[in-house]
Amino acid sequence: MITVKPFFLFFLFVFILGLSNGCATLPNVSEMIDEAPTGEKPRQIVSSKGLLSPEKSKVIMERLKSSVDPTDILERHTAVVESVTESPLTKGNKVTLLADGQAAYAAMFKAIQNAKDHINLETFIIEDDEVGRKFSELLLQKQAEGVQVNLIYDSMGSYSTPALFFQRLRDAGIQVVEFNPVNPFKAHGHWLLAHPDHRKILIIDGKVAISGGINISSVYSSRLSGRRQVEGAPLPWRDTDVQIEGPAVAEFQKLFFDTWQKQNGPELSGRNYFPEPKEVGNALVRVVGSTPGQDNRITFIVYVSAITFAEHSVHLMNAYFIPDEQILTAFTDASKRGVDVKIIVPSITDSKMALRAQRYNYSGLLKAGVKIYERRNALLHAKTAVIDEVWSTVGSTNMDFWSFLSDDEVNSVVLSREFAAEMEKMFSGDLAESDQIKWEEWKERPLADRLGEWFAHLFAHWL
Repeated sequence: MITVKPFFLFFLFVFILGLSNGCATLPNVSEMIDEAPTGEKPRQIVSSKGLLSPEKSKVIMERLKSSVDPTDILERHTAVVESVTESPLTKGNKVTLLADGQAAYAAMFKAIQNAKDHINLETFIIEDDEVGRKFSELLLQKQAEGVQVNLIYDSMGSYSTPALFFQRLRDAGIQVVEFNPVNPFKAHGHWLLAHPDHRKILIIDGKVAISGGINISSVYSSRLSGRRQVEGAPLPWRDTDVQIEGPAVAEFQKLFFDTWQKQNGPELSGRNYFPEPKEVGNALVRVVGSTPGQDNRITFIVYVSAITFAEHSVHLMNAYFIPDEQILTAFTDASKRGVDVKIIVPSITDSKMALRAQRYNYSGLLKAGVKIYERRNALLHAKTAVIDEVWSTVGSTNMDFWSFLSDDEVNSVVLSREFAAEMEKMFSGDLAESDQIKWEEWKERPLADRLGEWFAHLFAHWL
């Protein structure tokens, strides 16, 4: 049997990536901001009964604006986002914050157990471990009860999961789609190894959606579990999801169907995938899906625009923080105009190169007044932000070139003072578990560290 050394596979992989996205670029968001409609135009809001009139939409936005300090993020930012996506801002949603893997899995298992019609699951990683097998057993049980289960998993993300794991699901009637198979002979049309499906979406009966950054793996299942070790002790993974009920669930369903069709999945019929929506809460939600393409870097546009229009605070956590110049400028400009910019990033990750590239950007941010914190005692994998105590996002999008240029991603954007308060509370908890990077100490770091950061930055587009 011929064996290939792992490092050769790594460089082959990087070479393929270089061919596929090395020349791709991110859009100029400042031009979009200049060209977007002014805040005078009433935002378009969709209710359970359809598109609201401009007058009713204006009343809702004015009520939300009156609940917080003045901020352009509710008008001008929303106008920019509406100019680049057809995903509507929906009202009447209930949004529940699932602040860690334990809470997310508990919510997922409960939702699956309560399914009556169908279960649609889309994930980057599903592992053949304790958690993955628990999911599979529950999905098999529901399929046997007559609930149709449809699964999309990413071929690259789930590369180590045995084929027999998925075959067992297929044999029981579960419909399974492998996203962009690593094996070119199984590819659906073009072979696109450098285009992963990084979304994590669970939809139950078209009424409940759970989404965020959490994969299906035992590393999230306990505060004391994890693959990485720190001084001989297990290091837990720190991630976040949200559960959404209400009209916004249909937008997750549309994204799932779009991916299923693009991957030539079998026909999905005979189920009530789009039940009549009901309003169950007070949150405004926009589901932002992004795929590779010159005009579809929507999560990137959302982040740059939101930070640009921040008036009071930007509190962000991100697992792989290797932003482009536009995002770096948005952060520094916000800090210079008096916005409280705090960023929590990992102190350790599953990629040392990514960690060094992350630290390359600290100096410019710190000198502009941005406060940077590194999360200790956990492998930070969350991708969240809360801005001006009213705008929040939880999703799968990392703040790096790979995520913005190459991945299918999805983020939930929530406009709600109450939900933002929950996000701020969660952020404060992580802040207490983080160490602040201070400029006076940072500028004295060893030359070897600086060289390592510079070298890693050369590969920023591929990390």
